[in-house]
Amino acid sequence: MEPFGIYTLSSDVVYDQVVALLNSIKVNAGVDIPVCIIPYNEMPKRVGLEVSSRRNVTFFDDWDAIRRWEDFAEEVWAAHPRAKQTHLPLPGWYRSHVQRRFAAFDGPFEKFVFFDADTLVMKPLDDVIEKLNSYDFVFNDWEHLKPEAIAALNLSTIEKTGLYSRNDVRSKLHCGSFFGSKRGIFNPEELTALKKRLIDDREVEWINGKGWWDDAFLFSYLSLRSDRPLFNFTLSPNGQERTGNCANADPFVDVDNVLYNQQGMKPILRIHYMSYSSKDFTRLSQGEEVDIPHRDVFLHYRFLREPQNKPEHLLPANLITKTQRMTQRVVHKVKKSLVAS
Repeated sequence: MEPFGIYTLSSDVVYDQVVALLNSIKVNAGVDIPVCIIPYNEMPKRVGLEVSSRRNVTFFDDWDAIRRWEDFAEEVWAAHPRAKQTHLPLPGWYRSHVQRRFAAFDGPFEKFVFFDADTLVMKPLDDVIEKLNSYDFVFNDWEHLKPEAIAALNLSTIEKTGLYSRNDVRSKLHCGSFFGSKRGIFNPEELTALKKRLIDDREVEWINGKGWWDDAFLFSYLSLRSDRPLFNFTLSPNGQERTGNCANADPFVDVDNVLYNQQGMKPILRIHYMSYSSKDFTRLSQGEEVDIPHRDVFLHYRFLREPQNKPEHLLPANLITKTQRMTQRVVHKVKKSLVAS
């Protein structure tokens, strides 16, 4: 077992983002930190070639653990009231493999950090590792500020049980795009007990139906119900630790390809491109002018090991390409509406 490492979840679809993430880890977090990539579907070939060219980067190969988490999620979501409401449109991530990130709890690192592939790491992880000496979960997001209607958990439903106050639940809401934790949490016995609560005791209804099939919503339930100590940097009493992380919402300042919070020039842990398609990053990496915040920073890390392939100039897509893409979006939207009807 390794004392500490980093996980991410990847497929060839996000190849360009994975390369950029790995390079940002090496430069900003530490060259010797081992990284383990959990396959999103089958073993990705392009990412596989990238892994074989790097020291300290491996694939997660415990398929029993992956299947255990996928089976768990399938059973839980099948019991959710939303699953019975076939007239409602299916969420975009329906039956996706995002739940595989939880296999990190069964991986080779005693302590670990998980980053979504659409992320760039901006600084060392010493403060996260230090927090893991006192807490079992470490987060860095602002999910706890979301309006109640779209929050991960049904605050009023949970409050009525008398087990938790509304404020206590809200302070523990979080996403799954970044988290620090420890190996062995949610072992098979604990997962069986949680599944009983979710399905037999109907606590699956604690999970907001608007986020049905969302791994982050399920994760918020699991971390809350496990009753383990949790720390979120955005709720830290130390103001220097409270920063933004979303590419589409938070203003950052670029200093030599490292991003800082615009207010106070506080160093950020990561930039997360959660609202941007992997296709946008593929096009950007091929030299297309795509409207992505801090795209120059992304391109810097994407081509750090192959600067000769970095696009010298970004050019807009031509009219034919734009028309074809618009047609494809319309067709996709029509197909999706037919499936939901």
